[in-house]
Amino acid sequence: MARFLAIYHGAADERGKNALSEQQQAEFMSAWAQWAETHQQSLVNPGAPLFRKKRVTTQGVEDFTDSKTGYTIVDAESHEEAVQIFAEHPHLRLFEGNAIEVLECPPAPGQAG
Repeated sequence: MARFLAIYHGAADERGKNALSEQQQAEFMSAWAQWAETHQQSLVNPGAPLFRKKRVTTQGVEDFTDSKTGYTIVDAESHEEAVQIFAEHPHLRLFEGNAIEVLECPPAPGQAG
């Protein structure tokens, strides 16, 4: 079993997000809950939205914006299996251009896998 981090990328701007009706928002949340229930055996951390972003460098700290909107952590037998977990995720249908990156997270050096 391996661990994978999914990063959700949103294509909508604030105006597009605000254009969602309450019914569309409720349908999306219901679809998300159904997806999570379907994949509950794989979910390590269902994740959360990503807000208030700061970048820390040797030059200091700065605010930044990007398309990352949330994350989820899953366990799967392979990278391909992890990708399939997200293939029908409702995030992909919420806005044209939305995407999900699925990254493998191997154990840190010196840690048992």
